[in-house]
Amino acid sequence: MTFPYLDETKDLNEATRKEADGSFIALYDGVTHYELGGDENGKPVVLVHGFSVPYFIYDATFEFLVKSGFRVLRYDLFGRGYSDRPHADYNIHLFVRQLKDLLDALNFAQVNLIGLSMGGLITTAFVSEYPDYVHKHVLIDPAGAKRIRLAWLVEAAKIPFIGELALGLLGSGNMVKGIASDLFDPKLVEHFQAQYRIQMQYKGFKRAILSTLRNGMLDSFREIYARAGQLRKPTLLFWGRNDATVPYEYSALIMQALPHTEFHTIEDCGHLPHYEKPEIVNPILLEFLLK
Repeated sequence: MTFPYLDETKDLNEATRKEADGSFIALYDGVTHYELGGDENGKPVVLVHGFSVPYFIYDATFEFLVKSGFRVLRYDLFGRGYSDRPHADYNIHLFVRQLKDLLDALNFAQVNLIGLSMGGLITTAFVSEYPDYVHKHVLIDPAGAKRIRLAWLVEAAKIPFIGELALGLLGSGNMVKGIASDLFDPKLVEHFQAQYRIQMQYKGFKRAILSTLRNGMLDSFREIYARAGQLRKPTLLFWGRNDATVPYEYSALIMQALPHTEFHTIEDCGHLPHYEKPEIVNPILLEFLLK
């Protein structure tokens, strides 16, 4: 039986998806919402978002890369945005399979991958499992170096029924407030939260979030980073000095696993350096991708 989250009032279907920009494609585990833009002959770049914020988090990056001549793909992970919320275990295997299925369906043989937060874990797992698909790899404040410290409500959400009840009674407001901690600049919070709320009205969002937590996607996956490090793919790492979500000191663990990586600290910045400081991040990103 599905828990009745009263604020999840809409079904994701052909009619409701007309509200969304972008395109949709049926993959093995469900329909994926994506946007593909830029020069068809440009170098392909794929943007993978994090734990709960869908692909709008890459608005500025997507526009910049398209204008710079790249072929750019971004998409919503299952359970987020306008992608399906399949009844499945939201684990690393589901998310890696979604990425591979999407690349195959769109006929991408080799790409440059960019992963943010939990998306960095997903792209790193993809690199280690399918290295021939990846030319260069970019990580932005990636999860998986060490277990992320969670608030008590989030920890409680891992407990069956207790989690459903907590999210049902307290979850929506707390989730919207909580994502503000991703940002260092308070002026960006209101617009960020307004965009985030849109996905929360569609049935299955909280079920997907709970499953992601319960399948350990915010735990340590250091062995995956170590395997990727052995491949020595060209890698670029950004980290906000003031990250309150995935602490800056975790960057040392990533660098131990990926010692060949080019590392840039972004000052006066939280968990989303590409979003908060595009004027700093974008030139570095462009130089790396054009090498």
